[in-house]
Amino acid sequence: MNDDRALEQAAAWLAEGRGVALATVVKTWGSAPRPAGSQLAINDEGAFVGSVSGGCIEGVVAAEAREAIRDGKVRTLSFGVSNERAWEVGLACGGQIDVFVERIG
Repeated sequence: MNDDRALEQAAAWLAEGRGVALATVVKTWGSAPRPAGSQLAINDEGAFVGSVSGGCIEGVVAAEAREAIRDGKVRTLSFGVSNERAWEVGLACGGQIDVFVERIG
């Protein structure tokens, strides 16, 4: 899935009147599953398109995105091997990834 598809889907959801958030990888260190700039679009029902990690943290990011849709607050999420939460969600690749999440539209 390329990141353009995530943006296209976000625009389509907005046109349908859905709440939408966009998650963007803003920083990586070491062995990270996706590069900076990778994006994931999430709607208010929990559907998502794109990828910020190849699958290992998408569930947590999608849940935070739904909260961002509800409360309008941006979030910066950090995952890495020294972060207990990263092991819980399966980010054991040896690197770190920071993801910025914001409601759009």
